[in-house]
Amino acid sequence: MLQSISEFLTAAVGNSPLEWVAVLTGFACVWLAARESLLNFPVAIFSCALYIVVYRRSGLYSDSLLQVMFIALSLYGWYEWLYGGRGKTELPVSRTRLWEWAACAGFIVAFTIGFGYYLEHHTDATVPHWDSFTTAGSLAAQYLMTRKRVENWWLWILVDIIYVPVLWYKQLYPTSALYALYLGLATYGYLEWRKQLAVSN
Repeated sequence: MLQSISEFLTAAVGNSPLEWVAVLTGFACVWLAARESLLNFPVAIFSCALYIVVYRRSGLYSDSLLQVMFIALSLYGWYEWLYGGRGKTELPVSRTRLWEWAACAGFIVAFTIGFGYYLEHHTDATVPHWDSFTTAGSLAAQYLMTRKRVENWWLWILVDIIYVPVLWYKQLYPTSALYALYLGLATYGYLEWRKQLAVSN
């Protein structure tokens, strides 16, 4: 019993300092995004680079790959937020288009089934389809964020709800706690962006 408690406490303070730095910068980038700050992109790129290592060490291969995609989307989003509006102006907050919802839904279903099958049969992944679903949902949410679609926060809330128990199961306790905090930040981000949408309309 004492050994189990000791193992839990050891994991709870983080598998490595690397995970804690990734946690803190991850929290910072989401808070900055909720505030519509361009600084969220460089901070996100740094945090994602750290999480590539953290997730690979834990066997969450899909989530490790996701960080690479996040880095690419962050570079794209950085440009879009600066010049994606009319006449190369700053991009305003807007609603998600119907075709974007359809594309995101189709992508999430196809990726979850296809990549989940690959992970299940060709890797030692322990939660292949949940891993794939959270990856697909996160990519869809990140794309909508790069376009400043207010509903990106809805997808983040859904993904965060799933991430919390999955990461806890993988004994990434600081990161699991981070995603629990993300739930609050995503709600805050949605409310803030909705205010901006009302002002711009």
